[in-house]
Amino acid sequence: MNQPTPENLEKMWKYARKFAQKTGTFFSPVEGVTEAVVTGLACHMDELGKPLCPCNFYPDKQAESRNRRWLCACDEMQKYKYCHCLLYVREDGMPITEHLPEGHEGREMYGEQADPAPHLGRAMRRVADRGIRDWHARPEEPSAG
Repeated sequence: MNQPTPENLEKMWKYARKFAQKTGTFFSPVEGVTEAVVTGLACHMDELGKPLCPCNFYPDKQAESRNRRWLCACDEMQKYKYCHCLLYVREDGMPITEHLPEGHEGREMYGEQADPAPHLGRAMRRVADRGIRDWHARPEEPSAG
């Protein structure tokens, strides 16, 4: 892995600490996870000028960096308080899955993990809540057969 500039590495550490505090989350207790994710974010800052999530594969990083979805803190973190990188987790190291829609891979893998600070974070919760309501209100599709 390339090493980021010290300036962007410090910037990403500062951002990550502040975001964890703001959302009532903790860094992963698994050795190396937090360092790898923060370093990856800093490398993307060097390369793209934006903190693109380092935990995904992108056929075109430049194109993806113009899309808000996977910029840290990604849409899933902003809507559901779920970090698939496991950078932002509960104090016990488990990801928060309580706010995820049914059938989401995070719920399938980790079960329902309660949010110990539901009053913090989820800046885009209204978007998520509206999307879930719309999904549940959709008309039933006719069965084939």
